[in-house]
Amino acid sequence: MTTPLLSERTSVRATVASATSGYVVRFSVWQRVQHAMILVLFVLLLATGLPQKWPYADWSGWTIDALGGVWAARWLHRVAGLVFTVLTVAHIAWASWTLLTRRAKPSMLITRKDFTDAVETLQYYLGRREKPPRYPRFDYKQKFEYWGLIFGSLIMAFTGLVLYYPILFSSYLPAELIPAAKVMHSNEAMLALLIVIVWHIWGVLFSPEVFPLDTSIFTGRISKERLKHEHGIEYEEKFGKG
Repeated sequence: MTTPLLSERTSVRATVASATSGYVVRFSVWQRVQHAMILVLFVLLLATGLPQKWPYADWSGWTIDALGGVWAARWLHRVAGLVFTVLTVAHIAWASWTLLTRRAKPSMLITRKDFTDAVETLQYYLGRREKPPRYPRFDYKQKFEYWGLIFGSLIMAFTGLVLYYPILFSSYLPAELIPAAKVMHSNEAMLALLIVIVWHIWGVLFSPEVFPLDTSIFTGRISKERLKHEHGIEYEEKFGKG
């Protein structure tokens, strides 16, 4: 569900060992743990949140009963939301610290090349280019999805806290913020669900490039052949043009 903001530097020993075995270390243990947590929390938040959005649907009643009732569903949703908020803040803090201390490269920052790559990719699909553009460590699709996740997570975290503590927030901010937060929270959840179904699941499950499953975020490794094919610029940075 998430892509790391910064590419953490691996040790020389790990890099050499991966290169000689035909694989390259792509994701650190911390990045893989974050992805696993996001995956679990996302499913849990949807399972407990969507039935509350459509409480009169038959499947909502079945889901609520399976979870132990509406109060149990609300409790699970709030706990998962708080954990999700803490994870989002921790990710942003860690990424900012590694960037400021130069422990990692800003490989997930959007640049002008990402927009030109998007246009050139469309031209390639339409047959107006012979070859697709060459990508660095993360391509424009991964970057756009990542930043959508970051900003969407911030919106969900803030609006969720407003709904969790309405009296506290209405004491300092206009009370109209409460119903507005409810609409934003609900609609942002649906937007996130649609993006995951239409974009992310296709890219990691059904795309011919990775079918039946892209395992790099779970194993932390990617083959040199695939790295050269999908991220040619990064491949040359690691192994040269030979």
